Amino acid sequence: MDEFDLIDHGELVFNIDVMLAKRKMKVGDLADKIGITISNLSILKNGKAKAVKVSTLIRLCEALDCQPGDLMEYRKPEGD
Repeated sequence: MDEFDLIDHGELVFNIDVMLAKRKMKVGDLADKIGITISNLSILKNGKAKAVKVSTLIRLCEALDCQPGDLMEYRKPEGD
């Protein structure tokens, strides 16, 4: 464990569900469009992913016709 892990840095929340609803698109359709499995997309949209490839983020933006900031939101640690 390194020093970064010992400090609460907040979190990055993925708003993929919001974008899917705005685009009236199903998870399976998005997974097919961006070339990943539904389970990997679910891990990402449920905040369980430890990392995301830039290429995946680009494909998400292309498929959903949005900007990275539309997909992600930084939340400060509680108490800050």
